[in-house]
Amino acid sequence: MTRLRLGPVLRYVDWERGDTATVWVETDRPCTAEVACEGGGGGSARTFQISGHHYALIPVTGLRPGTSTPYEVLLGGDRVWPLPDSGFPPSTINTPAPGADSARLTFGSCRWAAPAEGEKDPAGPDALDTLAARLADHPDGTHTERPDYLLLLGDQVYADEISKATRRWLATRRDLREPPGVEVADYEEYTHLYYESWLDPEVRWLLSTVPTCMIFDDHDVIDDWNTSASWVADMRATPWWRERILSGLMSYWVYQHLGNLSPAELAADEIYARVRAVPDGTNVLREFTARADQDPASVRWSYRRDFGNVRLLMVDTRAARVLKEGARAMLDEDEARWLADQALDDSRPYDHLLIGTSLPWLLPPLIHDAEGWNAALASGVKGPRWARFAEDLRRRSDLEHWAAFPASFERMARLIAEAGSGPAAPATVCVLSGDVHHAYVAEPTAWPDDTRPDTAKVFQLTCSPVHNGIPSSIKLGFRFGWSGTGRRLGRRLARHGGIGRPLLRWRRTGGPWFGNQLMTLTLRGRSAQLRLDQARQVRTGGTAERIKGHSKTGARLVTAMTTNLTQE
Repeated sequence: MTRLRLGPVLRYVDWERGDTATVWVETDRPCTAEVACEGGGGGSARTFQISGHHYALIPVTGLRPGTSTPYEVLLGGDRVWPLPDSGFPPSTINTPAPGADSARLTFGSCRWAAPAEGEKDPAGPDALDTLAARLADHPDGTHTERPDYLLLLGDQVYADEISKATRRWLATRRDLREPPGVEVADYEEYTHLYYESWLDPEVRWLLSTVPTCMIFDDHDVIDDWNTSASWVADMRATPWWRERILSGLMSYWVYQHLGNLSPAELAADEIYARVRAVPDGTNVLREFTARADQDPASVRWSYRRDFGNVRLLMVDTRAARVLKEGARAMLDEDEARWLADQALDDSRPYDHLLIGTSLPWLLPPLIHDAEGWNAALASGVKGPRWARFAEDLRRRSDLEHWAAFPASFERMARLIAEAGSGPAAPATVCVLSGDVHHAYVAEPTAWPDDTRPDTAKVFQLTCSPVHNGIPSSIKLGFRFGWSGTGRRLGRRLARHGGIGRPLLRWRRTGGPWFGNQLMTLTLRGRSAQLRLDQARQVRTGGTAERIKGHSKTGARLVTAMTTNLTQE
């Protein structure tokens, strides 16, 4: 009997007709994978092979709009999902009703896998585990607000910060004293990270019943991926980097990227067609990712999704960078034009624009100015000695957000202002980000007269981690970064680097919040409500409470903040 190794993962759900979805699975051998829906509808696909692993992305058709449809997965005709004796409700595909003008989107980033059974969890309760428990306890949607989509904004796996269990497993394969040491080295080791993360029972069920959009960040490959041109040169000089980057991009394509695409986009995807047309698609995919690494502009990882009156633009801010000093940009020219074209496309009006970028656009002012100062020094404005110092500081302190690419920061500001202006402009433009291991809300307060959006309200919504930690010293640093003293210190650094004030000014209107957490945007018509939920331990009579058997941590989501973003 063919076994289900991983999945099912519900990925795309059509919001235009409400009758189509895709479901991703990994199996232990070649087969035909099938989704059978209760009451009719379903689909099947033959698996494709990458490096000895077998996958299928199953197109599901015949769904009815505005329904919640339970489904099963069959491999070679045998039912493999739901799992026998599962304590979870049936996995369902929820489709929007015709003309739906509301969407509920939950987002966050940065998730360590749960530790092995019996090991203490240093990061505390996992927000995805607790979200799964909440939904499992109310499968009919009562007493809770089920997300229409889950947006995972980077660091879905950590290739460079592995668990104790993974370290033990790696030691059975190779000598960990040899580079890259206690980090993943090849495709097989990447697959292990996904198993460790997505086989978590709560998370596995959650991903099977709530559709997801994903984008990578640095830890999906390595910390500070593509920080600078000299960083790339140093990495390419190592004997292990080529296999690492190709394996990272290959696994991202298989486990995350394919599911971001609609059935129509999949049908037009040349690499997907070529991989499926041969018995083993490994070489096809390796050639593709080698080209993506050498010529990033030849590949687009960014994508657009429309949820009725909501437009989501998920932006690649890692692989699409231009790193040559003097011409540094967060997005290459083609990628920047694509973002502008999608944001300004008025052929289909929308009420809310969401720009998903793993890295925050608006940071605490001190950090923003420090990154701009560092970028100026690294470019050589103060001479080679300062440039060497700045490059070293940039790598050690992760100074590589939008602020470290000043021209790109301003270009984004101008695009947001243009998209947010005019009679057909959306009510809100929200930049959704993670990366920085805490949550906050920031709002621009002053724009140049020729740039100010005249219709939309603009927000930076940052939420991380889903399951990770942050040292107390870094917490203090982020708090200080928003303070008046921190702002003044930042301006002194900026003056030393010879850079002027940012194009706009902004202030923090919520947070910072620390802990494992998720944000949820509820968008109805032209209104927007934001909620922050944190995973917290629940204790009754001094012992951890289990939530109907679905939470192994005895934790639950606690709402820490709600606010109406569109309220005057």
